[in-house]
Amino acid sequence: MSGDRIEAATRRIESALTRIAAASEEVHTQPLSVSRLVDEHETMRETVIAALKELDTLIADIEQ
Repeated sequence: MSGDRIEAATRRIESALTRIAAASEEVHTQPLSVSRLVDEHETMRETVIAALKELDTLIADIEQ
């Protein structure tokens, strides 16, 4: 993997971490219902799975 691709991947990861940090600081003004919490959890879980798959691909590319 070239240096440019590694730098681009690093920037994307850092950008994602910034978005995650910003989202974690948001305060809900009203309590969420249990079903909404379950829905949000599933959405976040799917996002994390996709991000981990992308990281696995990037790491595999680096190792080649």
